[in-house]
Amino acid sequence: MANDESTPAGDVEKVTRSEDEWRDQLTDEAYQVARCSATERAFTGRYWNEKAAGTYHCVCCDAPLFRSETKYDSGSGWPSFFQPIDENAVGDKVDETRGMVRTESVCARCDAHLGHVFPDGPRPTGLRYCMNSASLNLKKDGE
Repeated sequence: MANDESTPAGDVEKVTRSEDEWRDQLTDEAYQVARCSATERAFTGRYWNEKAAGTYHCVCCDAPLFRSETKYDSGSGWPSFFQPIDENAVGDKVDETRGMVRTESVCARCDAHLGHVFPDGPRPTGLRYCMNSASLNLKKDGE
């Protein structure tokens, strides 16, 4: 049985599952991206060109992460946002894979790999949260 562990990290209750539980819950693609830090190919994810109003949630734990009003076309082929829904929704980790040093974005609630954040976004933050569609679920407004 899954363990929704209430371990406060700031204002965020942590969610933990075994690897087998994550595999059972997620599609193969979502598991590889969200739990194994894979990256989907550019221009292939279901949300890279999505225009609908709504809230993007973590595919693993359903935490709200981004609002559609902060989504923009960065030209990268991945859904891009200039800020999370809340300052405690998305965490950062240093990513030194592939011979680069980048800032990985993770779900603050379950540590799912979401993508990376770069300092080349639009105002007002100047940030580009470059996310994988496979790590997100869009809940459209009014549904």
